Amino acid sequence: MSQTLKLPIIDLSSQDKLSTANSIRQACLDHGFFYLVNHGVEEELLKKVFEQSKKFFSLPLEEKTKFAVKNQRGYKAMYAEKLDTSLNAKGDSKEIFDVGPVEENELNQWPSEEHLSSWRSTMEAYHKQMLSAATELVSLIALALNLDEDFFKKLGAFDEPVAFLRLLHYPGNVGSSREEIYGASAHSDYGMVTLLLTDGVPGLQVCRDKSKQPRVWEDVPSLSGAFIVNIGDMMERWTNCLFRSTLHRVMPTGEHYSVAFFLSPSKDCIVECLESCCSESCPPRFPPIRNSDYLEQRFRLTAMASAESHGINI
Repeated sequence: MSQTLKLPIIDLSSQDKLSTANSIRQACLDHGFFYLVNHGVEEELLKKVFEQSKKFFSLPLEEKTKFAVKNQRGYKAMYAEKLDTSLNAKGDSKEIFDVGPVEENELNQWPSEEHLSSWRSTMEAYHKQMLSAATELVSLIALALNLDEDFFKKLGAFDEPVAFLRLLHYPGNVGSSREEIYGASAHSDYGMVTLLLTDGVPGLQVCRDKSKQPRVWEDVPSLSGAFIVNIGDMMERWTNCLFRSTLHRVMPTGEHYSVAFFLSPSKDCIVECLESCCSESCPPRFPPIRNSDYLEQRFRLTAMASAESHGINI
């Protein structure tokens, strides 16, 4: 039976930024995960996002597949994605709908107002408020790394950030199978940070030491009104592995919904080891890379793994 992990709570509204930054630093060193409270995203909007998400996922499959994913935006059906490429399973037991940056609305796919009124306006409002909260959080992460508060902004990371909203539906009942089926199999996230909103149903687990075998998994309970934040692979790369991206997975514990917000920098932003995170004794572990190249590599690997599990050549 898994142990329950007690995560630190970070208050985004605190006026004592240095103290908050120190708390974030410790959380990123110890867990790679923390709760974020007083984040400024309206409570009523959080409820509306779940309501609209449920409305979409309750549509017949033939309606949902009209929005099949294009340009990393749109609908992915059950088992279409497999995050742990080492598994023999057909895929993860979840449905997905992805919304990209709202400044690129010509690429996003939107259900019609006739069928889902207020759907688009709700998602656009949520995306904008989440982007505001996430960029404010990253300014505190900069302080946590002994950098200027506006370091990432000056770097151009937020000129046109690659920020994606992901609606998730976990049906829960996956039936009997010899395969290992997960709601989301073990993985770490691609970007800088992820902010996750859950409906309170348990299932999220983390593995704090990904190099240890066998892996030790701990349950992460939800905290009402809080986002569960985790560090992504890009931030691990930027910090020369000082802040570790933590493996996590979702167990098939019953039907539930969640909403993830993934923040990455602008496509042209160069990700290279931060000066505060390297030295002669600890040189950079990764070469510099343009964010667009990095994300393309990661998306391609995930797509290849999913295609292989379904016997598709790409």
